Amino acid sequence: MSSPAGPAGPRAASGRAASGRAASSRTTTPGRTASVTGWGRTAPTTARLVRPGSYDEAASAVRECGPRGGIARGLGRAYGDAAQNAGGVVWDMTGLDRIRRFDAEAGVVECEAGVSLHRLMEVLLPLGWFVPVSPGTRYVTVGGAIGADIHGKNHHVAGSFTRHVRSFELLTADGAVRTVRPGTDLFDATAGGMGLTGVVLAAAVRLVPVQTSLMAVDTERAADLDDLLARLSATDHRYRYSVAWIDLLARGAATGRAVLTRGDHAPLDALPARARRTPLAFRPGRLPPAPRGLPDGLLGRRSVGLFNACWYRRAPRRRTGELQRLSAFFHPLDGVPHWNRVYGRGGFVQYQFVVGHGEEETLRRVVERIAARGCPSFLAVLKRFGAGGSGWLSFPAAGWTLALDIPAGLPGLGAFLDGLDEAVAAAGGRVYLAKDARLRPELVDVMYPRAPEFRELRGRIDPRGVFVSDLSRRLAL
Repeated sequence: MSSPAGPAGPRAASGRAASGRAASSRTTTPGRTASVTGWGRTAPTTARLVRPGSYDEAASAVRECGPRGGIARGLGRAYGDAAQNAGGVVWDMTGLDRIRRFDAEAGVVECEAGVSLHRLMEVLLPLGWFVPVSPGTRYVTVGGAIGADIHGKNHHVAGSFTRHVRSFELLTADGAVRTVRPGTDLFDATAGGMGLTGVVLAAAVRLVPVQTSLMAVDTERAADLDDLLARLSATDHRYRYSVAWIDLLARGAATGRAVLTRGDHAPLDALPARARRTPLAFRPGRLPPAPRGLPDGLLGRRSVGLFNACWYRRAPRRRTGELQRLSAFFHPLDGVPHWNRVYGRGGFVQYQFVVGHGEEETLRRVVERIAARGCPSFLAVLKRFGAGGSGWLSFPAAGWTLALDIPAGLPGLGAFLDGLDEAVAAAGGRVYLAKDARLRPELVDVMYPRAPEFRELRGRIDPRGVFVSDLSRRLAL
């Protein structure tokens, strides 16, 4: 049964031209000039921000973007420069934030691209449905989830976000709104294409049925990297969600020691009697925001090393069936607004790469090099990916992915990460463009073999170069 979702109810969607899709014929607001940066806060650039509130306004914004072009932006959680456009326009798509309708029989939600995963959880979790894929934050938009083809703790069984997208509406450079479906070149170029094929306006996404808003979680410690990989390889298939926090400052026999956390949505009969009264309540916790103006160097090798050691030792050797809130399991950092400020004014770099099965020695060498370098990372996670999707620039591929945060001011960081890039590329791996802030352009085609096809398609559908970002200029995409 199809039904309205949200206070505005369903929204009509007929016709092929942008003007036929709009709820308003107002002209686009001129916007304002502002400094724009990614979540890592490392390389701000100035652009004109425009916030369209309808399809007509989005089409006008694309037509009026000027010679420096434009790029769509959601909630700003890309870590690097993917949603920046120096001297051009950045379209803030959070004004298109309506949930149009929800088909409870098929489990499919139709929503505009500015709707956040947080909003989908607020509206649909009480109805017994959860998003199919969630990264480490729920404050990403559906449009951003498609543009980055986000992944989560369940990639080994569910794949990335666009696997669950039935269709999306894409505003292209010629002003047309196209309905794009899986199995087409335009779908595969847009899935992970970082917003460079057009502006996603809306999407239809399949959800996952759940009985409760709690997770049943198993936690265990791994003594070193070999122990961790063995545990993941042997038993990951038993769990829908799996992730390991890894201590990248541990050395010697403890290199790669980790805390492995895995689980699934708790069934109703696993809840205590009191919790069964409101089994689908969504109550994410929230702490005070991180203060502004924290000094650089707060997260140094000594302080992070102490934190990592304490975190590892306080973790249970093995605990099963613990009930946790969804927010605690999936999005612990969302409870601290503006947590990225803890790295100080200089910001931080998040480095994430994937190497295939059979390249465990490459992974081990990278972990050893990070430990020997003393990179002070307390946010470091390792996951096992399943098969990659069809997206030409989509990041996930079958194998191992490691993500870590590093203060941007660490001496010699650029040259150090360049060396890791070369090791990853030589092993047939790649880095995640949604988190990248400094990859060298000559490695793009090595890491993403379908990048030439991506450029060729862009040249055909956007010959004037309307859609452009700091990332696309930097990497010649």
